[in-house]
Amino acid sequence: MTKTALTLDLERTLYGYCRDAGAAVVEEVTMPADRGIVDTLACQLIAPNTCEWRCYELKVTKSDFHSSAQLSFVGHYNYFVLPLALYHQVAAEIPSHVGVLVYRPFEKADPDRVATPYPGYLTIIKPARQQALQVPADELLDRFLHALTREVDKAKRMDQGLQGFGTDQLYRELKRRAPLTDPLYPTPPYYDRFIQDLNQEAITDLADQAAALRAENARLRREASYWRWRAGQGLLP
Repeated sequence: MTKTALTLDLERTLYGYCRDAGAAVVEEVTMPADRGIVDTLACQLIAPNTCEWRCYELKVTKSDFHSSAQLSFVGHYNYFVLPLALYHQVAAEIPSHVGVLVYRPFEKADPDRVATPYPGYLTIIKPARQQALQVPADELLDRFLHALTREVDKAKRMDQGLQGFGTDQLYRELKRRAPLTDPLYPTPPYYDRFIQDLNQEAITDLADQAAALRAENARLRREASYWRWRAGQGLLP
């Protein structure tokens, strides 16, 4: 499902919030024991070999809050992350042990916006109560590490750009996009444009080769004419 701009703003702000607290954090982690997918999972090291797990579910609309999707509140502390207006609508429905972080966007003219890369800030409007971990700790750690590895792999692919994909993969993707066009910019489809560019490059290369061959042929003709002249003048040894 495509995320809304507000959801992305909440996600970015929550990531920064957790990182500023010193936690390791990753989005969209599949829980053990068929406990669903948590939107954001944070691991806070509170003592040597002791990790405190915090689960966050992000909701931006009332219908989203009432979605049938499973809530993966399996951590020691569990929070909803909500816009302030939504919190006022659903406050009475939030379980007593679940906390709430309220999101407020920065105003464009807000001077604090200059000092942070995040679109807004979070405040705890309702603290979460500690509970026992609802899934085995080693299994949760395994899922957390797998999610982190997934994000690292995505980052490396972005850094490598098209170098990270095989030629066959690129051709297949271009063919898949062949019927796609942008109604605002009526240009030829991606695949057609690719083939046109490829053909144009081939034509340009051939034209360059033909020009080089003509120049070499002219040079050889001049040399042959020169040696014929020398032969006619009796200048050859």
